[in-house]
Amino acid sequence: MATVSSAFNSQIGQQQFLQLLAAQLTYQNPMEPMQQEDMLGQLAQFSTLSGIESLNANFEELFKLQALTQGANLVGKQVTYFSKIQQSDQSGIVESASVADGKLVLVINGEKIGLDDISKIGSSTTVP
Repeated sequence: MATVSSAFNSQIGQQQFLQLLAAQLTYQNPMEPMQQEDMLGQLAQFSTLSGIESLNANFEELFKLQALTQGANLVGKQVTYFSKIQQSDQSGIVESASVADGKLVLVINGEKIGLDDISKIGSSTTVP
């Protein structure tokens, strides 16, 4: 039951949570009002949800920075990669690195190559 509850909490946003809480308070039975403990529990869940959303955003930024750092370390290095254009293994020097859709993309011989297509990394070379 806890997994269903936590899955539900992670799917609703802050605005929906506040709307739900306001509706709950509006339509509660005046003869049996919401208990203070229940309200505090819901507010704690809201606070936790907000903190998790913030943490996820920070992790996304951290992973992007990590990918860019890895890519920067590859710039100027000789690599062997699978070219989807040529449909064969090619070699070249990494010209630049960027992050697209959360994945590291390298430019080699003018072609955008994903990190998954790199099969070998050589030493740095001097680019003329």
